[in-house]
Amino acid sequence: MTTPAGHASADVHTPILPFAIMCVGMFIALLDIQIVASSLQDIGGGLSAAQDQIGWVQTAYLIAEIIVIPLSGWLTRVLSTRWLFTASALGFTAASMLCGLAWNIQSMIVFRALQGLLGASMIPTVFTSSFHYFQGQRRVFAAAVIGTIASVAPTLGPIIGGWITDTLDWHWLFYVNLVPGVLVAAGVATLVDIDTPDPSLLKGADYPGIALLAVFLGTLEYVLEEGARWNWFDDASIRHCAAISLAGGVLFVIRSLTVENPVVDLRALGNRNFLLGCILSFITGIGIFATIYLTPLFLGYVRGLSAWQTGIALFSLGVASLAGVPVYVALSRRVDLRWLMFFGMACFGLSMWSFSQISHSWGARELLIPQILRGFPQVFAVAPSVLLGLGSLPPARLKYASGLFNMMRNLGGAVGIAICGAILNNRTNLHFLDIASTLTPANQAMNTLLANLDQHLGAVLGSGQAGHAAALKVLHDIAYREAETMAYADAFSAIMAAFAIATVLVPFLRKVTPPKTPAVDSH
Repeated sequence: MTTPAGHASADVHTPILPFAIMCVGMFIALLDIQIVASSLQDIGGGLSAAQDQIGWVQTAYLIAEIIVIPLSGWLTRVLSTRWLFTASALGFTAASMLCGLAWNIQSMIVFRALQGLLGASMIPTVFTSSFHYFQGQRRVFAAAVIGTIASVAPTLGPIIGGWITDTLDWHWLFYVNLVPGVLVAAGVATLVDIDTPDPSLLKGADYPGIALLAVFLGTLEYVLEEGARWNWFDDASIRHCAAISLAGGVLFVIRSLTVENPVVDLRALGNRNFLLGCILSFITGIGIFATIYLTPLFLGYVRGLSAWQTGIALFSLGVASLAGVPVYVALSRRVDLRWLMFFGMACFGLSMWSFSQISHSWGARELLIPQILRGFPQVFAVAPSVLLGLGSLPPARLKYASGLFNMMRNLGGAVGIAICGAILNNRTNLHFLDIASTLTPANQAMNTLLANLDQHLGAVLGSGQAGHAAALKVLHDIAYREAETMAYADAFSAIMAAFAIATVLVPFLRKVTPPKTPAVDSH
């Protein structure tokens, strides 16, 4: 059948606008994971929250996304891509307003979880829609766009968030979502037409599987986030939640592999590329989210920078991430995607090594090279996994598998943040004890420092005794600052080890060639 040239041209360009609108929705959903990162101190102060509670402002959002994302394939078939995305955008917008109105840390955590829960479906839906809208080389470009959003949005989050907090206040971190959220919902409802809803699927849905998945992931994240705070398995609630998570995970896997229509297609893991793609997606999630969690925390609590100063210090990371995109697009036409991904993973690991050399005086200047090493190859680490992992699956499995694939990246982020938080807690105490053990009367450098501080502070305070007490306090603060800095270096080293494993795994991926563009698209 011959298609008129004019109609062919319309087919080529028509998908761009609806796809672009969906990408905006994905961008704001991913941006909001880390938009609070450089403003955690401000949010904590505004809500009278303890430091060990602040991490939940990010983690609650992530864990809620993790639970919903793998369900998105089934939800898409029930509601259709158009109405699932529209509902997700509207729900995300309403939850954003509630976050801005939060009155204490508990309400903020609940509303952030609701925000992640309602907005999560926007992420995997974009992945599957790109395979519907684009073929051939255009699919490679679409994957590059998605990979760029997936890597750059969390990177830009702290920068944008710092500027908003410093210019307005932290409430506007959430209010800025209201207008774009409504516009995205309206645009998708008007322009997206990919599939039709099938409400009959509600009758035969795997509700036990959904419940087991939620129990497994929710309790797992609680153990990871709260374990260090309560000394892990010395605490009964941690032991109980770990046991529940293990049981829920085992039962979920068994059910997903035995039930006729599982809510998550674990059988897709039998495809080598998809399995390796999920593992690599998990590790890149650790790298992207955990480093964006650690760096603002270091700049805020160790360096004492404001939200805006923290955003400025992270600015080079965002610029480097964007600069890598056109280079990746140009190279993707000529170079095997596996080698591009190998480069991205190796450079990310190298950047973590450079971060592990961190000292207490690091600021924007010292972070410049490490952040360029981390930002520039980021799209190389993320974008190829879309085609290499998902592109190897038949279209019938894509919707269900896409949810699992995206869950792995966010799960990596949640696990990475939790583990890095545990490393900071445990290693800070360990390093502090090690440093304190050297602060004895035999330490001449310490004696000289104390003598100078005694003299200076005694003169300022008008009392030798008060000056000595103040000098001891300064010595304690210096020791604790150095212990904290060493703990951050340990956390970056752990991430480096994960990327060393990822780099070794990349060559085991099979090459995937995008399907040839149909003749109608070639005009």
